[in-house]
Amino acid sequence: MTTEPNQPTIRQLAGHGGETVQLRGWLEGGRSSGKIAFVQLRDGSGVVQVVVSRKEVSEQAWEAVKGATQESTIRVSGRVNLDDRAPGGVEIHATDFEVLYATEDYPITPKEHGVAFLMEHRHLWLRSRRQRAALRVRSEVCQAIRDFYYERDYTLIDSPILTPAACEGTSTLFETDYFGDPAFLSQSGQLYLEPAAAALGKVYCFGPTFRAEKSKTRRHLMEFWMVEPEVAFLEFPGLCDLAQEFVQYLIQRVLDRCATDLEILERDRSLLEGYVAEPFARTTYTEAIELLQGMGQSIEWGDDFGAEHETLVGEHYGRPVMITHFPAAMKAFYMQPDADDDTLALGLDIIAPEGYGEIVGGSQRIHDHDLLLRRIDEHELPREAFQWYLDVRRYGTYPHSGFGMGLERFVAWMCRMDHVRETIPYPRMLNKIYP
Repeated sequence: MTTEPNQPTIRQLAGHGGETVQLRGWLEGGRSSGKIAFVQLRDGSGVVQVVVSRKEVSEQAWEAVKGATQESTIRVSGRVNLDDRAPGGVEIHATDFEVLYATEDYPITPKEHGVAFLMEHRHLWLRSRRQRAALRVRSEVCQAIRDFYYERDYTLIDSPILTPAACEGTSTLFETDYFGDPAFLSQSGQLYLEPAAAALGKVYCFGPTFRAEKSKTRRHLMEFWMVEPEVAFLEFPGLCDLAQEFVQYLIQRVLDRCATDLEILERDRSLLEGYVAEPFARTTYTEAIELLQGMGQSIEWGDDFGAEHETLVGEHYGRPVMITHFPAAMKAFYMQPDADDDTLALGLDIIAPEGYGEIVGGSQRIHDHDLLLRRIDEHELPREAFQWYLDVRRYGTYPHSGFGMGLERFVAWMCRMDHVRETIPYPRMLNKIYP
């Protein structure tokens, strides 16, 4: 009777010290001194150093080691040796080495490559160390998002991707044909969450959204993931507290569970630790405009913030800052006006420091039917397209609030990535849809 070889993953090796195991994966790199070779094996869960001594393996295995090329698929058998001096504290002393599938002319080599080249080979670039680390952080943040709302008794609502009308106008929407009628790829799940909040109280959606915004900045993608909570009877002060609690929860989760990845990414943990150690800075839109004007910026009350303005505000406070009470005229039709000054909307943006800009945007929603109808007319939106949305105010209206956070911007900030394209497996950008 044949006994199956012990086949733990690399991540599990620390619990198998002294045992003989078999690993399968890809050759990430290696070097040889003639009598001994050091091979870096990746299996998806991690990377381990394999030490191959010529005198301890067959001639066939040694020749396989000598001929193995970058990213070839390999199988290794050997003894697990726990050693603090080894990378990751574990290494494999090989007893056998086999090339299962040889690779020739792997295009991404240890030399420097331009971003355009790497993006054309995104399907292979994913294998590199920093890209793997960023995607593991992304995965952890996704799980933390779900855990945050699950622990607080929110119900997940899957808002539709195909919609008959825009959330905030049609200028940045992808249009498609829906059996002869126009339909749009959703830019937000918010409008569909508001009726669900009347049914379930606390709800959220988390999924892909689309913006046909012709932007080439490092903060923009055409397709990205967004999380949006919506809460019945939550008014603006509570919304601000919820947004801060949520962002700090995610930061702490990354600190707690992504230590190795942050090290690979050379991320300054002390900065992230500081962001959860104290409340976020808070300021109003008007105060932020005055601050920027005092810095010599050419910006007037009523103007929207550009990327450089957000960066300056973030640098000034040195930590996340929540900006509130925006001019109603510059915000979406559904935002609740301030009771003390109806020229202002009860909206909030959270600006991340270190140049990452807006990561959260939200507001208290208008719950008065007639006021919302006026706003729809003022924005020249078709009444018939929003009749179902108005029904929420006709039948048991209630104060409610919510926000949205783009996943990729948040992950870019956590990873200190220069561009959001590295925080999603296959980025969709202006004039870029391959592979």
